Amino acid sequence: MLSVFCEQVESLYPHPGWVELDPEVLWSHFVGVIKEAVQAAGLHMRQIAGLGISTQRATFITWHKRTGKPFHNFISWQDLRSAELVNSWNKSLLLKAEEAAKKNNCCFGTVDTWLLYRLTKGSVYATDYSNASATGVFEPFTKCWNPTLCNLLSIPMSIYPSVKDTSFNFGSADSEIFGAPIPIMAVVADQQSAMFGECCFHPGDVKLTMGTGGFWNVNTGGHLFASRSGLYPLIGWKIGEEVVYLTEGCMSDIGTAIKWAQDINLFTNVDETAKMARSIVDSQGVCFVPGFQVSVNDPYLCASFMGLKPSTTRNHLVRAILESIAFRADGGVSNNSFVMQMTSDLINKKIEKPANADMSSLGAAFLAGLASGFWTDKEQLKKLRRIEAVFEPQKDSEEYRPAMDTWLQATKRSLHW
Repeated sequence: MLSVFCEQVESLYPHPGWVELDPEVLWSHFVGVIKEAVQAAGLHMRQIAGLGISTQRATFITWHKRTGKPFHNFISWQDLRSAELVNSWNKSLLLKAEEAAKKNNCCFGTVDTWLLYRLTKGSVYATDYSNASATGVFEPFTKCWNPTLCNLLSIPMSIYPSVKDTSFNFGSADSEIFGAPIPIMAVVADQQSAMFGECCFHPGDVKLTMGTGGFWNVNTGGHLFASRSGLYPLIGWKIGEEVVYLTEGCMSDIGTAIKWAQDINLFTNVDETAKMARSIVDSQGVCFVPGFQVSVNDPYLCASFMGLKPSTTRNHLVRAILESIAFRADGGVSNNSFVMQMTSDLINKKIEKPANADMSSLGAAFLAGLASGFWTDKEQLKKLRRIEAVFEPQKDSEEYRPAMDTWLQATKRSLHW
């Protein structure tokens, strides 16, 4: 790895429960980090063989097909307004988009589609199978946009982009953007990309990403599995004739909860949290229930601390937050050794922590490299995998049973707030 550069895209909260991204801010940051990373590596844009793009999933936008002007901000996967729409369908948000759709002038896309459209100056309107399968509108069993659902919601099929392979030549970025045309050789959703970056290529391989949210993925090979237990099927990636499916479970508010705790000065630096949690025997009965954004089971779940006492300290609060993460479970949170060790104890399994926590970027690079011929097969990719730490179970999971039961009780009291 020659260089790394990052820029945070701030979320917008125009109303309680709403979470949005400014498309122009996202675009400018996207272009900026690529330029900075290439410059930091001492390279010129003409030397770049291919670009791999890994993006946040299920965050969408609509825009005018002719002008390219967005009808609204990106609506984040964490947004809660759909909970109200289920009870009372309110079309006022997208009246302009609805009108344009009737005239075949509306484009719908997730972050990847929007970036492709901007990179190619409107000449490429596409997505890949991994991103499409996470929209809820794409049918992973038939691998096409769901016409029944679209008819039910009166959404014209014409607004959806074409779906391409994950590792695929999508065209080139316009030379005006980076000073040279750069081939776009892969587009992939972030969790599927992290799975690929972890080299979870075989059925039964499992990865857990703990970042803003938490995502548990199992490679199910060529078989697609539905579940009645809160898990859902996704397309991991499609490369030529190979289609790999995943089963996924998710939880919100992992990184969000830690950032909130830092914002209210429970600690100064995230690196302090593991030491704070270990400085006490337990959380003294204090429980933290995350619920800042969306919950799969209850969109009205509230975030809450329970079991507070006069003797409760910052250390107890921080430990309660970290325990809530482990109780629900790569990503940035995987750098916290307390969370990783407790998770290993709870599931009674060995956990490998990669040297590079940002697996989604690595996965996109792997996919782009395969498409451009930089690597020829997955066996070469496996040799590049580096493990920083291994966490082995050190306690019987039953030791956590009392705290776990208390936390589950606290969760029930936070439902339907």
